[in-house]
Amino acid sequence: MKSAKGTVYFSKRNAAMAVCLVTAMAALSACGSNEASNDGNNAAASNANAGTDAGNNAAANAGTGTEGTTTNAGTDTAVKDPVKATLILNWFAEPEHGGNFAALAKGFYKDAGFDMTLMPGGPSVSATQLVASGKAEFGMANGDDILVARQEGIPVVAIATAFQKSPQALFYHKDSGISDFGDLNDHKVYVAATANFWQYMKKKFSLDKAQEMKYTGQLVNFINDKNAVTQGYVTSETYTLQQEGIDFDVLLNADSGYNIYAGVYFTTEKMIKEHPDQVKAFVEATVKGWDYYKTNSDEINPAIQEKNPEMTLDMMKFSAEKEMDFAFGGDAATMGTGVMTTERWTEVQQQLKDVGVLTKDEDIGKAFTTEFLPKK
Repeated sequence: MKSAKGTVYFSKRNAAMAVCLVTAMAALSACGSNEASNDGNNAAASNANAGTDAGNNAAANAGTGTEGTTTNAGTDTAVKDPVKATLILNWFAEPEHGGNFAALAKGFYKDAGFDMTLMPGGPSVSATQLVASGKAEFGMANGDDILVARQEGIPVVAIATAFQKSPQALFYHKDSGISDFGDLNDHKVYVAATANFWQYMKKKFSLDKAQEMKYTGQLVNFINDKNAVTQGYVTSETYTLQQEGIDFDVLLNADSGYNIYAGVYFTTEKMIKEHPDQVKAFVEATVKGWDYYKTNSDEINPAIQEKNPEMTLDMMKFSAEKEMDFAFGGDAATMGTGVMTTERWTEVQQQLKDVGVLTKDEDIGKAFTTEFLPKK
């Protein structure tokens, strides 16, 4: 994004794309071989745990004929090598992944037995496809994406959520005459035509007169047109628009009644069946990371910025503060970080059926599970 008047404005996510695309493609390649490491840090930590260097570990293994273990010097205790695992994020690195970066930086994943890689997502990365194909163990997506993937025969299962409700919203100019969703008629609305929330809104609020415009991630058309509306995230576009002095307001998608879980962590049915201990360890470490990030975001944000240098620490601080209620409010306030309920999943499934995105009912208990969440 540029601040000078008359130039093109980009949302945070669009601006990050150019910088991180090479990183994402490199990570995809590493993920495909499942040999990627997080800048060598996890590998170094693994060697430190073994109490010796890689050469000595190899020698110890060769001497004992034991594969997949290392021997601590001066003892007979065998220590299992960390399990290499990859989490595909739902976008380029940002505070919306703060819990994962905290779990990596503070060693929660390492303590859980993982050599964890956080792979950036993006517009050309399908987390559900990569996880389903076995190229990654875990992924992040919106709750409705999980349900759609399952209808398409992709056997993914939600195991926890970062956000109790989505920070996605529609942004409008305060002097545009808009105050509710029903007022969007006769306005240009920059939105992804296939966005599930928009399909729901169009039907519920009879938005047949809204002028649907192609959403590109740029904010310039919205900024220059006082009657325009654009989709965005209150954790990011809010900061950008405030910096530009735009007098705007928002309609939070969740307030329309379309209240999905966002930043949902998922794995496959196969992974749950064959490695439930690893799934449980991942969920518990991730929840621990989010609980740490809640009060220590300023400590963790520089690690996120290393992966996304286009995002300033000021913007990260703003985003982290904005997302706290989304992550720790709602059911999470009383039932614990990452919690999900059958009622919420069932409601979204029915809403997607009502607008024709889903064509059949499925046992919702197969789409998500809370069995791996820490017990309150």
